[in-house]
Amino acid sequence: MRRRSTMENIFTVGNYFIMIVFAFITFFPFYYIIIYSLSDPSAAQNGLITLWPKGFTLINYQSVFKVEYLANATLVTLTRTVLGTILTLMGCSLFAYGLTKSILPFRKTMYRLLIISMYISSGLIPMYLLITMLHLKNNFLVYVIPSIIAPFFLILIKTYIEQLPPALEEAAMVEGAGYFAIFFKIVLPLCLPIMATIAIFQAVNHWNSWMDNLFFVTDSRLLTLQMLLLNLIKSHTVSATAAATNELSGIKVTPNSIRMTITIVATLPIMIVYPFLQRFFIKGIMLGAVKG
Repeated sequence: MRRRSTMENIFTVGNYFIMIVFAFITFFPFYYIIIYSLSDPSAAQNGLITLWPKGFTLINYQSVFKVEYLANATLVTLTRTVLGTILTLMGCSLFAYGLTKSILPFRKTMYRLLIISMYISSGLIPMYLLITMLHLKNNFLVYVIPSIIAPFFLILIKTYIEQLPPALEEAAMVEGAGYFAIFFKIVLPLCLPIMATIAIFQAVNHWNSWMDNLFFVTDSRLLTLQMLLLNLIKSHTVSATAAATNELSGIKVTPNSIRMTITIVATLPIMIVYPFLQRFFIKGIMLGAVKG
C-alpha cells in the first residue's frame, strides 16, 4: 500500500476542516432556533442562550399547539402532501413512459412543448382565470391537480426509462404483455431510485406550499399549515397567543419565541422523513440526468 505524502495529508485535513466549518455554518442557525424554542422565553430574549437551552420549557410549543385550526390545517397539508406526491409520480411516470414510445403520435411536439413550458409561463392572472373556469377555487383539488404533470420531473423520468435495457420490454412483449403490464410490472419497479428522488422534491414542495392557498382558497376549512403559520407570524395573533399563555402559565412567552417555535413545527416533519429517502437521492438524480 502506497504511503501518502505530507502534502496529501495536509490536503485531506484541510478538506475535512473546510467541510466541518461549512457544516457548522449550515446547521448552527437551525440548531439555535431549536434551543431558542426550548428555552425560557425571557432568557432567550435577553441573549443568555449559547449552545444549550436556558431554562428548558415546552411552554412555547404548548402555545403554538393551542392555535385555532392548527389540527385541521395539519391534516389538510399532510393529505395534500401524500396525495399530491402520489399523483405527480403516477402522472409524470405514465406520461414519460409514453414519450419513450415512437408509436405515440406527436410525441416530439409534446416533448418540446413541455420543455418550453419550463421557461415560459402564462403568469398568475391566466392561471387564476383557468382555476376559476374549472371551478377549483375553494376546492381541495386545487392543491393537487395543477402539479400532476411537472415538466422537470417528467424529463428526469423519461431519461431514466430510456437508459433501461430494451431487451426487458422485448422479452415481456414476446410473452404477451401489453404496455400497461410492462410499465407496472417492469418499468415502474426499476424506476424506484428516480421516483424516490422526485418524491422528496414534490413532498417538500407540497408541505411548504402556501401561494395556492393565498390566491385560490378562502375557506378556513382548507387552510394549509404553512398559510396558517404565516398568518400567525404576520398578524397580531402572535402577541395575543403570547399574552394568553402568560396569563395561564405565569411564564412570559414572547412573540419572538413563538415565531421560532413555528419555524420548528413547520420544518421538523420534512426533516424526519428525508433521511428515509436520502439514500435514493444522489443515485436517482444522477441516473435521471445523464442525457437529455
